[in-house]
Amino acid sequence: MIDGPDRQVADMDGPSALPRKNGELVFDAAWEGRVFGLATAMHNGGLFDWNDFRDRLIDEIAEHDRQGEESPYYERWLDAFERLLVDKGMLTRDELQTRLADFESGQRDDVF
Repeated sequence: MIDGPDRQVADMDGPSALPRKNGELVFDAAWEGRVFGLATAMHNGGLFDWNDFRDRLIDEIAEHDRQGEESPYYERWLDAFERLLVDKGMLTRDELQTRLADFESGQRDDVF
């Protein structure tokens, strides 16, 4: 039985609901599962309140809907998570951009 913080993640509904197929989470790429895991682990570790993340996710989804943009769910998840990390002072925008550039240039590789 899921309870506590894990229940908050499992019970998300509406536009923020997690993509599922036959009740199981669906990830189209490895990075999606990693960003999901990172966000939930940081929340479970008490680094942020889940509703702070969920509100940002809903905002990201709504903004793309208003602009008429089709966008994959986990891209919105990543945008909301990055915004949360910056807003909470866990990372600066520059640190985030530097890390992104490292991955794009190949200096850093995905870890499996």
